[in-house]
Amino acid sequence: MKITIKQIESFLAVAELGNFSRAAQRLNIAQPALSQAIKDLEAELAVRLFDRTTRRVELTDAGREFRNSAAKALEELEHAVESVHELAERRRGRLRIAAPPLLAAVVLPQAIAEFQERYPGITVQIADVGTEQIIESVRSGKADCGLGTFSPAEEGIERVPLVRDSLMLFCDHRSPFNDAISVPWRELEDQPLITLTRDSGIRLLVEVGFEAAEIALKPAYEVTQVTTAIALVEAGLGVAVLPTYALAAARYRKVVGKLLTDPNISREVSLIHATGRSVSPAVSAFATIVRRYAQQLTPRETS
Repeated sequence: MKITIKQIESFLAVAELGNFSRAAQRLNIAQPALSQAIKDLEAELAVRLFDRTTRRVELTDAGREFRNSAAKALEELEHAVESVHELAERRRGRLRIAAPPLLAAVVLPQAIAEFQERYPGITVQIADVGTEQIIESVRSGKADCGLGTFSPAEEGIERVPLVRDSLMLFCDHRSPFNDAISVPWRELEDQPLITLTRDSGIRLLVEVGFEAAEIALKPAYEVTQVTTAIALVEAGLGVAVLPTYALAAARYRKVVGKLLTDPNISREVSLIHATGRSVSPAVSAFATIVRRYAQQLTPRETS
């Protein structure tokens, strides 16, 4: 079937006005072109759509039947085009974000608030889950984008760098490191260490730091959540090596962060989306906003 939008528009104009000349004027086309469009449509349908007299053009039974369906089809097409325009202009849509709990707590709220102020027609959904779930959600399409730190070996995702985040030492005010500006990794030897469990990417980087300093890693406590580690530090149960953005979670606790040196270990916080899937206008707009808030959480001298 080779029916065109131009043919349908021509047909509907003639059906409404009952006159080829007036229909051509409305459509701003020459009358011969309009007549040809109707003839081509009738040839494609293999029926006459109009009975033509010297005074009037009237719909045939087939024409009346086709008019209702054609008008509905054209209306639905116009609605579809308008919907796409709304999505492109970020006036309507949905944004599904997956992020680890700490980043979801300290980065997303302000970023989403600004995003929704700019684009109130877009609904935002949040999933605060672990890294593996973030990756799987993005790959499967359950999430439009993900936030966090991800291994370079991960396949099926594309990364948009947001900020580089360094590991820091977190201690309480009674710690011997309290007055230090920075702390070499080797000085953590024999310190009671609070770490995340081994399924955390942060823990793997902590192990790299201890190996580089040639000291043994003997955790005093292993926990799953960064906020739990900070609470244990505040209680004086040890020190913890955590990402710089954990400073936001420690803001109201009696805990301070110190630069770790020799070596300085950092990682990239990224926004990810699925490989091979086009990035929606909403994701592109959100990436710009969330980058700014992520950078605010990382002191310039540690990035």
